[in-house]
Amino acid sequence: MNVKKTARLGLLTAIALTIFMVEAQLPALVPIPGVKLGLANIVTVFTVFTMGPGSGAAVLFARIFLGSVFGGNFGAILYSAAGGALAILTTIGLRRVLTAKQLWVAGCLGAVAHSIGQMIMAVAVTGTPTVLIYLPVMIAISVITGLFTGLCAQFLVNRGKDLWKTFLK
Repeated sequence: MNVKKTARLGLLTAIALTIFMVEAQLPALVPIPGVKLGLANIVTVFTVFTMGPGSGAAVLFARIFLGSVFGGNFGAILYSAAGGALAILTTIGLRRVLTAKQLWVAGCLGAVAHSIGQMIMAVAVTGTPTVLIYLPVMIAISVITGLFTGLCAQFLVNRGKDLWKTFLK
């Protein structure tokens, strides 16, 4: 990997981490553990669609690790990593079939996959399948929040084409 690409990925990771840390200070939307807007995923979707799958995965997992360390909740890394892994795999798979005007779909389905991954990890950690009772609510919230993050990423990709050509060169 060349120095320019490494610097770009570092910058995108820093942006995602900053958004994640600011969002962590906001009050919870609903009283269900693990439910939040996921605004840092705007950066992940953007990176997958502009720089490629490997770059998107690198930004995501660096943000998950650093967010757990800086956020003081290293125990949450299992849930974030499980959700992030399913979300990034979903987003990468959708990259092959979606156009630049359909990134909102990647946001929605990636958010749903993230919730499913978190719930699979919750069952694995607790040994209690009854936690799956939260899954329908989490999926419904994921569709809404994923739509927002997907639309934001779509806006960035489509409106900043000339800027991104310069930045990503």
